[in-house]
Amino acid sequence: MTGQQDIRLVLADVDGTLVTEDKVLTEAAKAAARELHGAGIALAITSGRPPRGMSMLVEPLALRCPAAGFNGGVFVNPDLSEISSHTLDPATARQAMELILNEGLDVWIYSAETWWVRDKAAPHVAREAWTVKFDAEVVPSFTAAHLARAVKIVGVSDDPDLVAACDGRARSALGKMASVERSQPYYLDVTHPRANKGAVVTTLSRLLDIPTKQIATIGDMPNDVSMFREGGLSIAMGNASDAVKAQAHAVTDSNQNEGFAQAIRNLILAPATRSPRGRPGAHAPVSSRRSGERPRPSMPAGKTRQ
Repeated sequence: MTGQQDIRLVLADVDGTLVTEDKVLTEAAKAAARELHGAGIALAITSGRPPRGMSMLVEPLALRCPAAGFNGGVFVNPDLSEISSHTLDPATARQAMELILNEGLDVWIYSAETWWVRDKAAPHVAREAWTVKFDAEVVPSFTAAHLARAVKIVGVSDDPDLVAACDGRARSALGKMASVERSQPYYLDVTHPRANKGAVVTTLSRLLDIPTKQIATIGDMPNDVSMFREGGLSIAMGNASDAVKAQAHAVTDSNQNEGFAQAIRNLILAPATRSPRGRPGAHAPVSSRRSGERPRPSMPAGKTRQ
């Protein structure tokens, strides 16, 4: 067995999971990725970021699997060559844009290659540009041409309650025409209905010929819950909300305290060689499940759930 529940692939979120709040990929995270590779377990990443905004992670993590940007809106190879993409229906894109603007949020539009904003000085634009390592293209307004190429529409506000309220209204209005998720407390992402992290699990399962139950997932935001449900072992970061943690099998430390590295070593790799009685090759036990909860693997000795 290669790891907990014979895991063959770990699918990790990026912001809030792999990197710190300052967007740093730590040496411990890099070392954990090397340990995964050494154990014969693949690593893949998925994010609300555009694929270009994940390119700086490919070499330090030695990624060999497809990556999923825009929550699964675009799949790319490690060299960023496109595998597949899901563009929003133009009418749905217009409806989403108008709804978000009417709710008082700013709007960004992403195509597979370009990021458009109306005001370079608007909240979070500079921070996002620093994070993804490329600049937005400023346009006076969003046209039909922009909407026809939209892979992701983002509602932006520093008022998390406003974002949450817009989330509910967008879900109700758009229904099955789009996926609506909060990728950050200040971002509301609208993508194609097949562009969600649950679909990332099933797509990677097909592309890599790995059963979904052998795919472990790790993340911190509500948009990560769908991949928790589709994969096997699911791990929530310590910095996740209680609602997100409740949907995972296990909880690790925060992204500020090497939660990703701890999860790889304690929940993926260690159970392959350690059991409660110390017998090599046995799995760590699964804790009892309360009604309505998913079963959660017990944490290593001395580790308490957050």
